[in-house]
Amino acid sequence: MLSEARAKNASMGITGHLLYTEEVFVQCIEGPPAAIAALWESLQRDDRHYELQVLAKGPIEARRYQDWSMAFSSYPSLNRFNMPGFFAVDKEGMNAEAERCAQADA
Repeated sequence: MLSEARAKNASMGITGHLLYTEEVFVQCIEGPPAAIAALWESLQRDDRHYELQVLAKGPIEARRYQDWSMAFSSYPSLNRFNMPGFFAVDKEGMNAEAERCAQADA
């Protein structure tokens, strides 16, 4: 699913970060407003996603994840294959990549 999301995001000019901890996903997405709107509609129609919420929305001065169509942070045990764009979280479920996303609404 991550590989599919990365390919779709790249084709839409979207970059971002996906955090998975404690059975919850939090995603930071950035890109052209029309692409973000289209992606949001797609996520809402996808049965694999539920209880979706927008936590913050608005323009940004510069992309935080310009190098990643979808960076991914989670538990170190989920990176058995050393996937590109994977960032292990600490015991509190955070890392520098997740912090950048958390600061998006600051």
